[in-house]
Amino acid sequence: MNATLPLPKYHQIYLVLREQLQEGQFVDGLPAETALSRQFGAGRVTVRRALEQLAAEGLIIRQAGRGTRPAPAEPSPSGDANAVAGLAKTSRLNGLLENIVTASLRTSVKVIEWRTVRASPSIAAALQLPLGARVRKGVRRRSLPEGPLSYITTYVPEDLVSKFGRRELGNKPILRLLEESGVELGRAHQTVSARQADALVAQALDVAVGTALLAVRRLVFDAQERPVQWLHGLYRPDRYEYQMDISQVGSSKATISVKENLSG
Repeated sequence: MNATLPLPKYHQIYLVLREQLQEGQFVDGLPAETALSRQFGAGRVTVRRALEQLAAEGLIIRQAGRGTRPAPAEPSPSGDANAVAGLAKTSRLNGLLENIVTASLRTSVKVIEWRTVRASPSIAAALQLPLGARVRKGVRRRSLPEGPLSYITTYVPEDLVSKFGRRELGNKPILRLLEESGVELGRAHQTVSARQADALVAQALDVAVGTALLAVRRLVFDAQERPVQWLHGLYRPDRYEYQMDISQVGSSKATISVKENLSG
């Protein structure tokens, strides 16, 4: 644990375990409190408080005599659920892809992570894969000359990434790389909401812990309705905006842009 972070130790443990749960590292159950105490160099009371927070958020299930295990997967995103949680939008990808590519030309990319993980319940449900299936996880930070812009985590089925790697990921958006690999993109389901920066993201985006960020979740399908990308993006609202035009007949057009005349 990092003693310099402005977070209590139990919350740091909670953040690490939450990330590991999302990556599907505990399909067979979490280690016992004593094992976690040794792993984190913390007392059992501290570990127990982190586990209690995970349980309160519905991420794990704790049962006496049966240990602690990940909670069952939530249903895959639906229009009704996302409309309550934030701004939900389903669209064809032609215009969105070009807009993403155009916006990305003004940014530089640091590939923080590019590795194979096992699909956790939530990732497996979103990508319509068996629990524990191999998926490729990419974590990138996009920056403007003025500083960091976004922290993006993406999950892609392993069989779709054989034609590109870490180097290509640093030069092109994943959607473009998927197209160049032969994937015919179809539609996307996107939710826009807000989230506070935890310690890891705060450090990457150069903001204070607890800063409000624009949170985007995007599930991309190919032309055959197979999910091919599950994206979680966190953006600094002072450097990024999401615009939408809506007509009287219900059609809409969304655009993504980075802000001009940035300060700080």
